[in-house]
Amino acid sequence: MTKTRMPLAEDVYLTYVPAVKFKTDFLSAQFITPLRREAAGLNALLSAVLERGCVRYPDMQQLSAALDLLYGANVEHVVRKRGENQLWGFVATCVDDAYLPDHAAVLEPLGDILGELICHPVLEDGRLKADYVLSERTNLLDAIRSVVNDKRALASKRLLEEMCRGEPYGLSHIGEEADVAAITPQQLTDHYRSAIASSRLELYYCGRAELERVVGVCRRIIRDLPRSGGAGIALPSPHSTRGEPQVIRDQMDVAQGKLGVGFTVDSSDKDAVFVMNTMFGGTSNSKLFLNVREKLSLCYYASSAYHRSKNLITVSSGIEFENYQKALDEILAQLEAMRRGDWEEWELTGARSCIANGHQSMADSASRMEDFYMGQVATGRDDTPESLMDAALAVTPERIMAAARATSLDTTYFLTGKEAQQDA
Repeated sequence: MTKTRMPLAEDVYLTYVPAVKFKTDFLSAQFITPLRREAAGLNALLSAVLERGCVRYPDMQQLSAALDLLYGANVEHVVRKRGENQLWGFVATCVDDAYLPDHAAVLEPLGDILGELICHPVLEDGRLKADYVLSERTNLLDAIRSVVNDKRALASKRLLEEMCRGEPYGLSHIGEEADVAAITPQQLTDHYRSAIASSRLELYYCGRAELERVVGVCRRIIRDLPRSGGAGIALPSPHSTRGEPQVIRDQMDVAQGKLGVGFTVDSSDKDAVFVMNTMFGGTSNSKLFLNVREKLSLCYYASSAYHRSKNLITVSSGIEFENYQKALDEILAQLEAMRRGDWEEWELTGARSCIANGHQSMADSASRMEDFYMGQVATGRDDTPESLMDAALAVTPERIMAAARATSLDTTYFLTGKEAQQDA
């Protein structure tokens, strides 16, 4: 797919992806800032508060009514972590003009609403409306606390926290409970004024509209945006390699153990690492799934993820408490098999097919493409789905084995029951 990227103002950029296959237009406005603990909760809360209304539409009822008049257009706030940056802002969708009566234009008024939500929030006595701040603070605290109810997500979070302790990559993109609980309306207002003036703003469009028209819409979004010198973005820093692997254990009232294993990869051949991880644990035909789960029944699930920006691989699995050492040994044994090239041809063919399907299907979803390109911007890369797919499909078995040999154990995390007896 083709794309155009261009600057619109100081530290404001547009990524334009034409796609005539969609009946809707996808428009996003995302601030990108280096991920820092002291700002993560503020940014996450701010995006939710700004969604509550603006001067023109001061509450959600009036805002919803205005969007309904635009044939059911939608605006919602999003907060993400990509690389070592936090992305926060809005994504919006509307029906393309070609499918509306008399080809009514809705993209321009939708852009106006985005601009007003960002630049003209509801204020009381010069501060963000206290009711909005306090209610959204409660919602955000609930979201932070809810992670403990999803033990699989909790284990993955704890693994990255311990593995990347002292590095921004180990931080939560929605902040920590104690930090968020202490945010006041005045503090959030001060942060708002600083953040929208100094943070990079990335605008993204995917749909049928011509570039010139989209540029005009984006200029309407930023016409009242203050600029005071951008803070830039944080390029991913190398992970600090550990001298000896560490083991972290947590105890909770759980019926099933959660085993997480983190690996560092000392290789610049990221395409080969990507393919290697796909074969290792990235699909339902991977070595972890077919051997550790299906053949040996050592876990309820087992998969691995490649964190390309940090060159890390993490394994997630659910196990019986007593199978901790057996499951860990077998996970490491499957990595050793990758180092030796101990695989069948169908395993490599299947991994290549999965990679190709994944990249090709991205073009079927405007939101997935937006997430991909925002991730590229946030990590300082300029790849396309096609270029990454072509590079992965060209990886040879020798490069895959070399990538596996460059992969070493960094951190083992085990969430176990309070009364469980462990052998490790």
